[in-house]
Amino acid sequence: MASTLYTVEHARRLARSRLPRMMFDYIDGGSGDERLYAENTRAFEKIELMPRVLTNVADRDLSSHILGMETGLPFGIAPMGMCAISTPGADSIMAREAAKRRIPLGVSTAASATLESIIEQADGYAWFQLYADPAVEFVDELVGRAEASGYRVLVLTVDVPISSFRIRDLQSGFGFPMKWGLRQLFDLACHPRWSLATLAHSLSHGMPQPMNYATSSQGISFVRGSSRARADWDFLHRLRDRWPHKLVVKGVQAPEDAVRIKAAGADALYVSNHGARQMNAAPPAMTSIAPVRAAIGNEMPLIVDGGVRSGEHVIKAIASGADFVMIGRSAMFGLGAAGAAGLADILDSFAREASSVMGLAGKTGIGDIDTSCLAVAHGYSDGN
Repeated sequence: MASTLYTVEHARRLARSRLPRMMFDYIDGGSGDERLYAENTRAFEKIELMPRVLTNVADRDLSSHILGMETGLPFGIAPMGMCAISTPGADSIMAREAAKRRIPLGVSTAASATLESIIEQADGYAWFQLYADPAVEFVDELVGRAEASGYRVLVLTVDVPISSFRIRDLQSGFGFPMKWGLRQLFDLACHPRWSLATLAHSLSHGMPQPMNYATSSQGISFVRGSSRARADWDFLHRLRDRWPHKLVVKGVQAPEDAVRIKAAGADALYVSNHGARQMNAAPPAMTSIAPVRAAIGNEMPLIVDGGVRSGEHVIKAIASGADFVMIGRSAMFGLGAAGAAGLADILDSFAREASSVMGLAGKTGIGDIDTSCLAVAHGYSDGN
């Protein structure tokens, strides 16, 4: 496979060359003109950390804790649907790598493996992500399956009430169920490594599909772009009453929403703009951390994703007020570039850089990272 991947951009370039264009564009694309896609990462680049000296940082510890889970690293893998388009068996690969590092894997409602099999392979290091599907009985069944399987964290995603305008998907014809025309078939023929590997895996394991739908007793089919507008305040209150464990609400950026979600009894907030795949005019996720943190106070856990491309970004997010970080596209690029080895390279690269940056900031543990690590706290400009 690929040589060692030291950077996400290296992985992205390899993934672009190895995946069919429509698959890569689905992973890589954002909404509208993709302004926010670039701004999500650029917002991290504007943050400056203050180097500190004459502190013994020889022994550093990246372990963390979030929502009752002790983790080996201060970051996990964000929930993403249809990951098998990056490499065959992607969900199982992510589960095994999460277990090795003791980090949470977000398990999508639209995962290509069942929620039961993923949490088993992840050795319990898994959170289940829930969409408010139009079928009430299906949603209730998913919640029951998650509880019965041992999930102790449920992540309700609320920033996809309707589909956004994703130009790259429209241009490539990407959709689900897949529609195969001459252009799509030619795309597959031009990427034989991916196509043959996917075919071989399909012959032994079946065609990739959203398995939580396929195994439902409700006879529900997954339709990409279906409405999730049922995720309103009443839905949140009913889910809070229904789910006895930790409840996270994902897709929050407005401080006013954060305050109301906290009052509804959520256990944590997850700041996200859906990887710039929904409202292109939204603020970068990184710039939403401070106002949301100010609104909810310091006690409620705050998770963030969006534009995270390095271990340095992880430390910057925590210094800015987040408790935990989730990575999405970066993991998918690793999978697309080199399968399990590529994902391992990306996760290990993040860990090594986070440890180095933490030490150079004069800190030896994640719990020591706070706003004092930011250059602005020492009188410097904010990097803008």
